[in-house]
Amino acid sequence: MAYVPPHKRHSMESGDPSPVPASIRRQFKRGLNFRSPRANAHQSGKIVYADTAIYRWLAVGLDEDGDHLPSGVFLKPVSVEALERRSGEKLLALAKNCVANEDDETSLDHSKKPWIRIAETVMPDLVSSYEVVRSEIEGQSMEEIKPALVARFGKILFHGNPSFPVETCGDMLREASLRQLKRSFYINHPASFVENVTLRIIPEIGLSFAYEKDLYHVKLSDKSRPGATISCKCIVSKSEQRLELYKIQLNQVRHMVVDVSCLNKDLDMRLMLRTRSMLTAISEKEKNSIRDLITSAVIDSSVNGGLKWPLGKESSGDRYSIIGACHIISKTYKNSSMRLKVTHADQFDFRSSQGEVTEETVLKLKGITSELHGQILGTDVISDMLKDAVKMMWEHFLSSGNTVI
Repeated sequence: MAYVPPHKRHSMESGDPSPVPASIRRQFKRGLNFRSPRANAHQSGKIVYADTAIYRWLAVGLDEDGDHLPSGVFLKPVSVEALERRSGEKLLALAKNCVANEDDETSLDHSKKPWIRIAETVMPDLVSSYEVVRSEIEGQSMEEIKPALVARFGKILFHGNPSFPVETCGDMLREASLRQLKRSFYINHPASFVENVTLRIIPEIGLSFAYEKDLYHVKLSDKSRPGATISCKCIVSKSEQRLELYKIQLNQVRHMVVDVSCLNKDLDMRLMLRTRSMLTAISEKEKNSIRDLITSAVIDSSVNGGLKWPLGKESSGDRYSIIGACHIISKTYKNSSMRLKVTHADQFDFRSSQGEVTEETVLKLKGITSELHGQILGTDVISDMLKDAVKMMWEHFLSSGNTVI
């Protein structure tokens, strides 16, 4: 098949739980869904889940006496072009036909504030997952394997099928029915959300501007590592206007993902424990092959991803091949316990020939990660930190006026 340059391509969208320590074992709440790691977990360029990964869905607002969602909650069709192109499925989102009373949030779960319920549900999963992470980094430094607990804000989208009754709502809409549907978490924010975050939320939660970065990320497949994706962070040499290799990492691995449908909020929440490894076991010959691929890139702001390669230069021998490119401009804000990254990402997938420009926010809860690494797991200190963090996110990032679709 003849090589098609990026600027001529169509424009991509951007398990069972492991055992819980006996000290915190308890009955999990209703409204949760375990899923095994996805079948594509070991394909290059795909999302990778650890073998013991926990993947859950929690709807804050389930009725006390069953798994029904409250009256007035329904599934509505939504349109997200990038996702629809990729999956070919109709997309649905939970919605309410009336505005919930923000002053009576205990009415959502009848007994506890929603952020307490979320934190208490996540805590056993977090502890169990971090035990696995800790065993992986034992004997290595956190610079080689970097764990991170992160939060994202967006919308949980359900992928419909012809047999599912979209009009079902209220007493007829059961969590068990939603469990049957495939889900995705959509995080592309409109300009209004980014403006709200930078001008209002960041000062309110006590973050200060740290730095701005302008980087290119190049993703490579490696035939000698069929289950891995190599991620190359690159900077631009101002004098020569070409890419220079800055850092080489392996693709991130997800150990815990908890998606929370927040029924009286405009946005939903994702809490995720992930690790990313530096690629240290690499020879000079391998480094040179990767550098050759990077330096042969042509910087072109008119194409998705901001990069293109001359004909025949998109691979190195029979080992490395370009599978994705992304131009990322990010601003980072931080304090002693949190780091918020606001990102403009122009990305292109060479396999699907699709691209998309997205605005994203990622909140890294580095204080909790440090506490997990340094203390006995399951302590009250970690639990209290998690409750405080979720409360802050609930009150600031999910409030009225923040939307993604």
